[in-house]
Amino acid sequence: MSLKITALAITYNEEAHVKRYVENLSFADEIIFVDSYSSDNTVALAESLGVKVYQNEFQDFSSQRNFAITKASNDWILFFDLDEVINFDLRKEIVQRINETTNNKVAFLIKRHYYFMGKIIKFGGWQSDKAIRVFNKNFCHYQGLVHESVVTTGSVGELKNALDHFSYKSFDNYNDKLNLYSKLQAEHLYEKGIKPSFYHFFIRPSYRFLWQYFFRLGIFDGKEGFILAYIHSFSVFKRYLQLWMRYRKID
Repeated sequence: MSLKITALAITYNEEAHVKRYVENLSFADEIIFVDSYSSDNTVALAESLGVKVYQNEFQDFSSQRNFAITKASNDWILFFDLDEVINFDLRKEIVQRINETTNNKVAFLIKRHYYFMGKIIKFGGWQSDKAIRVFNKNFCHYQGLVHESVVTTGSVGELKNALDHFSYKSFDNYNDKLNLYSKLQAEHLYEKGIKPSFYHFFIRPSYRFLWQYFFRLGIFDGKEGFILAYIHSFSVFKRYLQLWMRYRKID
């Protein structure tokens, strides 16, 4: 008898991806969305496809994901984002590994093929991109405000098959996402009492660009590699600008 699985996702204005996500995760025994009060058709469309939807005010990514875990009826969790595509081979491997009688893993890493502006990105740090997307909720929880990660109290395995990650919808959407990340990181730094300096405004962003574009070979991804390195380095600058504004009570 196969173990039951819950597929979870956090959503905000994701109507364009809802149908694909539900089709990709149709092998799960239940699908649950925790939505941050979307203004588009995300909730209505999801519910029409049989998804259970809970509303929860967004504070940070880990809090939202941990709240979603509390709604799962089953121990084994699939926590994919709606911009991630799960192919047939990966679906088959997930079910197989979860149900192996010799399985002593509490979570599994999955490699991600990252797409930006319609092109697969092979360098710039994305060549080694992987994340835990399958885990047993009894041994795992999320930690971190922005680039949240799964913290486990057991052994972690890795799946052979990869997923496709389509983070880019439009340049404005991608930039808005980075702005949100910068704001959350600035808030975290403020709570820790860190004050921005020349180093934070100039050295940190420059290092980010050099690291991503040259040291991690983003230069080989052409103009897309340059754009990615530039906007990510600028998001580092914005993080400390927002931190500076936070100290000065400027909105």
